[in-house]
Amino acid sequence: MSEVEIGAGKRGRRAYAFDDIAVVPSRRTRDPRDVNVQWSIDAFTFESPILSAPMDSVASPATVIEMGRLGVLGVLDLEGLWTRYEDPEPYLAEIRTLTDGNVTKRMQEIYAEPVKAELITRRLAEIRAAGVPVAGSLSPQRTQEFSQTVVDAGVDLFVIRGTTVSAEHVSQNTEPLNLKKFIYELDVPVIVGGASTYTAALHLMRTGAAGVLVGFGGGAASTTRAALGIHAPMATAVADVAGARRDYMDESGGRYVHVIADGGLDTAGDVVKAIAMGADAVMLGTALARAAEAPGGGFHWGAEAHHPELPRGRRVEVGTIGSLESILNGPTPSWDGRANLVGALRRSMATTGYSDVKEFQRVEVVVAPYHR
Repeated sequence: MSEVEIGAGKRGRRAYAFDDIAVVPSRRTRDPRDVNVQWSIDAFTFESPILSAPMDSVASPATVIEMGRLGVLGVLDLEGLWTRYEDPEPYLAEIRTLTDGNVTKRMQEIYAEPVKAELITRRLAEIRAAGVPVAGSLSPQRTQEFSQTVVDAGVDLFVIRGTTVSAEHVSQNTEPLNLKKFIYELDVPVIVGGASTYTAALHLMRTGAAGVLVGFGGGAASTTRAALGIHAPMATAVADVAGARRDYMDESGGRYVHVIADGGLDTAGDVVKAIAMGADAVMLGTALARAAEAPGGGFHWGAEAHHPELPRGRRVEVGTIGSLESILNGPTPSWDGRANLVGALRRSMATTGYSDVKEFQRVEVVVAPYHR
């Protein structure tokens, strides 16, 4: 890809967000009922290629169970309120009522309560008892401390999720997590990220990860670009990581690592474009925070919003537009792509003539900048 001259001393690639691209119909169309949108990773198959973001405003044990019933993978934040407090409901209610002026400071105080191993075990056991796949997420900083607790609790899929995760973390102050050794010694598949470049993703794939998260997560609730100057236009990032997956398959003799878009996904059209750029699945935060069952009650925030030293996220009001079932599978009266996400994906694949997600990754796209 050609570089753009920014100035005499610096050049950079032109990168594209989902709004900058569009999917192009082909010569063939299909009946939407003939389209298969199932997603399989390791030994698990889901009706739709969707995971929930591990955020307190999106996922509680109850909503994770409901997501499993609806055919998608719910992921519980194992450093959230559900593993810090016996009863987190009063704190969730308080966060919803805070004014903009004091929300960050008060959230820092609420999340200062330590994570408790016994609550991790209890929450995961509650999900397992419901008979749905069990997935939990830890940050790289807490993975070594609590990973054995998570595995002993019987997790099916383990997610290591941070703003950015590398296979080579360098520190003069702490013993860094050796991802390759850690993943090799675990008995469960690991999804790790975020990554936004070909090189970073390739190194994560070489650790033995089953899946790589692309992007920095956060979406509407993230201020990473303003706070750190870091941003990953998602269409380019997903395409780059999909390229790393292709080359890693050749390098490893055919081992397939799943690419999961995480961030910048607000509407059904964004989900469609993520898969068109090469993603196998998408991790949704804002879109699912709008569900009536969501613990945020119409508000949305991530772990970055209450970082004790450098908050780089915020609590945002996203509203409530319907049930979790209507947002995922419809029916819905919503016309703006915020509901019936799976139905919209199925319709888009049918309109362009593709019968499953793997095929749809080959769909033609064009660069067509558009501003909503």
